[in-house]
Amino acid sequence: MKKTTVRKIPLQDFFRNPEQSAFKISPDGDFISFMAPYKNRMNLYVKQIAQNSEAKRLTSEEDRGIAGYIWINNETLLFLKDFNGDENYHLYGVTVTGEELGDFTPFEGVKVEIINRLSYIDNEILIGLNKRNPQLYDVYRLNVQTSQLDLVAENPGNISTWVADHEGKIRVALTTDGVNTSLLCRATESDPFTTVLTTSFKDKLIPKFFTANNQHLYAISDLGRDKAAVVRINPETGEELEELFSHPEVDITGLTYSKKRKQLTYAYYVTWKQQVHCFEEEDKRILQQIASLLDGEKDYFIISKNKAEDRFLVRTFSDRSSGSYYLYDVKTDSLTHLADLTPWLKEDELAEMKPVSYQSRDGLTIHAYLSLPVGVVPEKLPVVVNPHGGPWHRDTWTCNPEVQFLTNRGYAVLQMNFRGSTGYGKKFVEAAYKEWGKAMQNDITDGVEWLIAEGIADPKRIAIYGASYGGYATLAGLTFTPDLYACGIDYVGVSNLFTFLESIPPYWQPFLEMMYEMVGHPEADKAELHATSPVFHVDKIKVPLFVAQGATDPRVKKAESDQIVQALRDRGVEVSYMVKENEGHGFANQENRFEFYHAMEAFLAEHL
Repeated sequence: MKKTTVRKIPLQDFFRNPEQSAFKISPDGDFISFMAPYKNRMNLYVKQIAQNSEAKRLTSEEDRGIAGYIWINNETLLFLKDFNGDENYHLYGVTVTGEELGDFTPFEGVKVEIINRLSYIDNEILIGLNKRNPQLYDVYRLNVQTSQLDLVAENPGNISTWVADHEGKIRVALTTDGVNTSLLCRATESDPFTTVLTTSFKDKLIPKFFTANNQHLYAISDLGRDKAAVVRINPETGEELEELFSHPEVDITGLTYSKKRKQLTYAYYVTWKQQVHCFEEEDKRILQQIASLLDGEKDYFIISKNKAEDRFLVRTFSDRSSGSYYLYDVKTDSLTHLADLTPWLKEDELAEMKPVSYQSRDGLTIHAYLSLPVGVVPEKLPVVVNPHGGPWHRDTWTCNPEVQFLTNRGYAVLQMNFRGSTGYGKKFVEAAYKEWGKAMQNDITDGVEWLIAEGIADPKRIAIYGASYGGYATLAGLTFTPDLYACGIDYVGVSNLFTFLESIPPYWQPFLEMMYEMVGHPEADKAELHATSPVFHVDKIKVPLFVAQGATDPRVKKAESDQIVQALRDRGVEVSYMVKENEGHGFANQENRFEFYHAMEAFLAEHL
């Protein structure tokens, strides 16, 4: 086999923290903020645009990097941080001068979620807290100047989503009883909510923004259709007034709104990569102008803008580049390069992520991505099959550090959007109900068989690796198709569907009946759940397994990994087990990532 020599890129280069990331612009457009490493943790920095001054570090987190942040006014930023991966995020504040405003939600075991930034009301934000009941979020109005926290709406016990109008008033809510979803509306915050529409959880109606006059709602909906579209509805009746945009093959997944011009701007959807639809000619003109200034870098999106909407932050992306950040100034029609995320990675050394498709055994088209080692003839290669987590999620075209690491080490990587993956319409999602370990797993197996039939895969050198649901799929693959794989890597994966359903986080409890419909009921579907829980069938596993787990994981508890490891060791099957006490659902700390991928590299080298 002819082979082009490719440099072995240091492992740390794939998994180290980006040089700079998560850029945003202040409401007045004077400052740019971003995250960057400080003592190996991602911290918050700001930089004044006009003076082109040195960036100033605002936070000094050393135990765990911040999880995300927003601007609340021209002087203040709010950021989220949890503790050892427990996902009970607290909301902190800091000013552009570095003054610490402290923890605005200092409640133990309580998780905050941001409901509405209220960018038209300085100093105030609407947040949700599950302080009164761990299963429910009540709405509070937080004043960041006074730290005043006022209850705006108390959750009666079934509200899963709150929507504010353009005056910051909670006017719309979604309720769930686990299997049915209702749209609630009220004219003012002093009025009681009225139920206007009830649908099955299988249908999607996601309110996004009120229209400019606060009378109607823009929403993403698949009611009466298979693929979710952008629609305008009357919240008082639930009536769909018009369809504004749809795509024949995939769901619309995102929507943006101009508060300045009071109109919709962009709809986002993913075919094999992210696409955008412009609602107005002005938005189309801006995108075309940015594209021309990027000089051929066609794949990009707008990630942030100032209140005047004359300065935009732009990020480029591709399958072989983590991307770059730029500032586009409308007044001067200029594009300024700000930063590259991972400048140490060179595109010509990285693998292309090619969209492919194959047929499942029962006739579904499964869309997938195939990444091949650079400079290698695609014949009889060692392969890592990498099913995604979720499972109600999907893979898309991007520069994935895991994929690039594996291809650089000589492995082909197959990622498939098996049934249940989102974005392909509700029929495709429904085809996965109660099919964990069955038809969903068959879609993965059929992809492996396709690779073998195409001559790409060496049938004796195929591994399966995944995280979360992908970890479950790894265990299911080794259990239910024991002759297909040479080894497996399970990263925070489910091993026992009974204990998984019993131990979900409290804020998932309102959706438990839906989980029973989608995964299975522990009593009504007892036989099926037993048949598809890998922990009960470890006698079929005969190849080496590597398991990694965060000790504080609130979604897939450590017990899921403990069970499978103990059961295999009791049988004398080789299993490596890595547990990190300061991690949750995946390893966020850089040194833990390095250790995990070093172990993965050695494990695959030995067994493939």
